Amino acid sequence: MSFNVYWIQVIRASLELIRNHSERAIELLQRSAPYEMASQVTWSELGGPYYPAYLRGATDFALHRGTAAAAEYQKILDHPDFMLACPLGAQARLGLARSFLVAGDTAKARAGYQDFLTLWKDADPDILILKEAKAEYAKLR
Repeated sequence: MSFNVYWIQVIRASLELIRNHSERAIELLQRSAPYEMASQVTWSELGGPYYPAYLRGATDFALHRGTAAAAEYQKILDHPDFMLACPLGAQARLGLARSFLVAGDTAKARAGYQDFLTLWKDADPDILILKEAKAEYAKLR
C-alpha cells in the first residue's frame, strides 16, 4: 500500500472537511477506500485502517446525511478487531448516535448514546466529548 494513496488522502480530506469543502473531502477519501480492510497486523503501528470511513461519516454528518453517516460509522463498529486501541472506535459510537439523530431515528440515537456512555462510564467526567454526549443524550430523554 502506498503512503500517498492512503494517509496523504486522509490528511488532505481532513483539511478539506475543516475548510467546509465536504464534497472535495469525499472525493479524496474514495481513493483510499480499497485499503480500509487491510490487515490489522499491517496497521498495528499506524492505528485503525478505518480513517477514510470515519471521515466520510463525519463529512456525511456535516452535510446532514444521517443515514449515509451512520453506515460509515457502522463499518467501524462492525470490525472492532481492526480498531485495536484506535480512538476512532469509541468516537464512531458517538458519531453513530448523532447520525441516527440527524436521520430522525431517535430510538436508535438513544441506544447509540447509551452505548457510548456505557463505554465511557469510568472516563474523566470533564472530558469535552463526554460532556457533549451527556448533554445531547439528556435532550433525548
